[in-house]
Amino acid sequence: MSDQPGAHGSAAPDTFPRLLLRHAATRPDAPALREKYLGIWQSWTWRQTATEVREMAMGLAALGFKRGDHLAIIGDNRPQLYMAFTAAQALGGIAVPMYQDAIAAEMTYVLENAGIHFAIVEDQEQVDKLIEARTALPGLEHIIYEDPRGLRNYDAPGLDSLDALRERGREFDRAHPGRFEAEVAAGNTDDVSVMLYTSGTTGKPKGVCQTHRAFIMAARGGVEFDHLVATDNVLSYLPMAWVGDHLFSYAQFLVAGFTVNCPESADTVMTDLREIGPTYYFAPPRIFEGLLTEVTIRMEDASRAKRWLYEKFMTVAKRCGSDLLEGKPVSFGNRVAYALGNLLVYGPLKNTLGMSRIRVAYTAGAAIGPDLFRFYRSLGINLKQLYGSTETCAYACLQPDGQIKLDSVGAVAPGAEVKIADNGEVLVRGAMVLKEYYKRPDATAEAIDEQGYFRTGDAGVFDRDGHLKIIDRAKDVGRLANGAMYAPNYIENKLKFFSHIKEAVCFGHERDHVTAFINIDLTSVGNWAERRNLVYSGYIDLAGKEEVYDLIQSCVESVNAELATEGELSHSQIARFLVLHKELDPDDDELTRTRKVRRSFIAEKYAPLVAALFEGRHVQHIETQVKFEDGRIGAIAADVKIRDAKTFPAVTREAA
Repeated sequence: MSDQPGAHGSAAPDTFPRLLLRHAATRPDAPALREKYLGIWQSWTWRQTATEVREMAMGLAALGFKRGDHLAIIGDNRPQLYMAFTAAQALGGIAVPMYQDAIAAEMTYVLENAGIHFAIVEDQEQVDKLIEARTALPGLEHIIYEDPRGLRNYDAPGLDSLDALRERGREFDRAHPGRFEAEVAAGNTDDVSVMLYTSGTTGKPKGVCQTHRAFIMAARGGVEFDHLVATDNVLSYLPMAWVGDHLFSYAQFLVAGFTVNCPESADTVMTDLREIGPTYYFAPPRIFEGLLTEVTIRMEDASRAKRWLYEKFMTVAKRCGSDLLEGKPVSFGNRVAYALGNLLVYGPLKNTLGMSRIRVAYTAGAAIGPDLFRFYRSLGINLKQLYGSTETCAYACLQPDGQIKLDSVGAVAPGAEVKIADNGEVLVRGAMVLKEYYKRPDATAEAIDEQGYFRTGDAGVFDRDGHLKIIDRAKDVGRLANGAMYAPNYIENKLKFFSHIKEAVCFGHERDHVTAFINIDLTSVGNWAERRNLVYSGYIDLAGKEEVYDLIQSCVESVNAELATEGELSHSQIARFLVLHKELDPDDDELTRTRKVRRSFIAEKYAPLVAALFEGRHVQHIETQVKFEDGRIGAIAADVKIRDAKTFPAVTREAA
């Protein structure tokens, strides 16, 4: 193995299998992966990880997996599933992770589009989906499962355990000495390493083909930018099919050599977060919003003395916490007060959140509210924003330490080029840009211009410091009937900054005014209702109460007051709104699996409600088809109330 590129030599490894082998050779006993199983943390060293990857790869080779083949990977975050990525890549194959909560019909499209013959999955749930999908896809020959529980009596053809695959791999390895090394050596940095499917907001998902070079460049850029080291720890709990997880929990893991920790289940993430105490953390805004909502609810239910202590020291934190974090001058009195607050409030709170050891935390994927951003940074948590997409390996802009702006997504990342087109669209160029959309040369040509810039589809502007501000999706930026700019996603994000609002969908293009659908957050509003002795039987009942409408109206009108100061966007204030009678759900096709709103689908599905908003009605009957968890189809009927909201005259915002 000594002559293998990147295995022991001084040259930087340029494929993921070679990165793994470098770590296994230079630091074999350091922890690479951990998983909590039955309440106990299990660890894999780099040597053990490399051994299991080799066995998986040779097992796949024995089954006929070859260079250029696609391997579907489905399940929650598990060490063996991360190893499956490298095993496929070691043979020159391409990993195709899929969302574990997708139903069989959604999986069928990706399985067929990617031409999947081999799949490695987590458990019985995923096996059942693939067996169902296989009735329409006879080419899906091999299904390998990691967790055998519930599968003892299954006898489907091509179904086998991961342990059996590894045993087959050991036998194949003995019979074909040097085969593994030769396959890894044959890998090229410009080979496609992974295919990540887009969310399909506007149509069928597209397979984004990314090379080893693309993700390794993005990973190295981030590792160097934030000074990540091998002793760092991350908790991997976001879907493996999402580009953010692939960058943070796979590419950066293999570049920096830090330890990836997999929680026992989605229900134990917070407990596992506290036990691990990661130093590097990533979460979408909804996770940070949920944590803050949980803190707020707990404080509202706390004793008067605890509430007083919390409010007093959070005032201190908001006054000087961010300045202390960024190394700015802070008075001696404020330093003493903050130190006392850290002892009594901030420290215990960060420990409860599992964030005591965090050096760097990132969020991306949607806008994060200024108040939310200030809250975490005031506690001393170095929360920052980044900007990127599946097509750019989630890497285009990063916020540098000491240059944090609440309304930007940061400066251009090292190795990236970002510019604004004449129509306001953000364009990105660099090694991290996709190679192509799988089987879609038309879409590839449309997405990448003649200069090699990827058209992100986002509308943005640079401020005078070179930081990028994202306004909305370029295709969603429209005009009201009076010609004023209308940016629905921008307004929706402002609404979702309130803990009581879970989702919002705005309408207004070529209309006289803007209207909105609101989904309340059942946990937050439910707690609010209980503290006021407001009895309710469920979401529909709570969403329709006048008191809840009063609460949401105050949020809407607060957003309107903000919009009144925002120049041309002052015309986009919400004139009328309703609280939707059901939660928007990916299973009902209203949201993507990454929880992006399918606005056009929602407008069509709820056309009577949209019409009622613009026609001045104050109540509208609606009957909506829904899919239950067991697969049954049902309907929900309700009389949805509609309210007018106060709007404000446009004002000029004074310079800060």
